[in-house]
Amino acid sequence: MYQDVIAPNESMQLHEILIFKNLCLTKALAMSPLAVDDELKSILQQDIRTSEKHIKELRGLMEKSNCAPSENIES
Repeated sequence: MYQDVIAPNESMQLHEILIFKNLCLTKALAMSPLAVDDELKSILQQDIRTSEKHIKELRGLMEKSNCAPSENIES
C-alpha cells in the first residue's frame, strides 16, 4: 500500500542524504575555481549539476511526503 507520509526513520535518512549532498555541492563549488586541469574542471562542473539535481529531487520528495519543515511555524 502506498502512503504519502514517510516513517520517522526514513525522514532522518532523507535529511542525512540531503546534508551529504549539500556538503558535496559546497565542496565542488569551492574547489571549482581552484582547478587548473580542464578535465578536472569538467568533472567538478558535472558534479555541481548532478548535486543540484539530486538536492532538488530530495527536497521535492521531502515536501511531497510531508516531512519538510514548515515555513509558517508559529512561535
